[in-house]
Amino acid sequence: MSIWSVDAQTVTHSIQLAVAPVFFLTAVAGMIGSVAGRLARIIDRARKLEDGLRGATDHELIARSLTELHFLRQRGRLANVSIALLTLCGVCIGLTIVLLFVDQAYGIRGHRYAVFSFLFGVLAFVMALCGFLWETIMATRILDFHMLSQAKAAVRHVESEHRP
Repeated sequence: MSIWSVDAQTVTHSIQLAVAPVFFLTAVAGMIGSVAGRLARIIDRARKLEDGLRGATDHELIARSLTELHFLRQRGRLANVSIALLTLCGVCIGLTIVLLFVDQAYGIRGHRYAVFSFLFGVLAFVMALCGFLWETIMATRILDFHMLSQAKAAVRHVESEHRP
């Protein structure tokens, strides 16, 4: 009997064993899409700021734009690191699936490596989530409510002028 011959029950069990990591891969793919979308918005905002800076003469506007560009660069780096970690996670989970399937189907002992591969993938996923969280925190830190304060002050000024 050949080492490569496989019966239907072994294949069925191998596929069942590999299904759980496949669901994890779906979550990883969703996260990659989400982070890539945020990265695209960061890039679009940076391009808009850079275009606005080309003809700007107001020093306050230039300073705010440069500060925001600095934050956007940091956010972009975090998003890139998160995408890299998520990709590494996907590779590790894919490797886990292969190792589990080969172990079950052909008796090649790879389950120890599968455990480490899975744990490394989960660790990469958690680190990517931390990077994603930090990027979203940074996105709100740059918000400038100066314009809101100016608008409220202008409304109060107009209201005070119209009082008898």
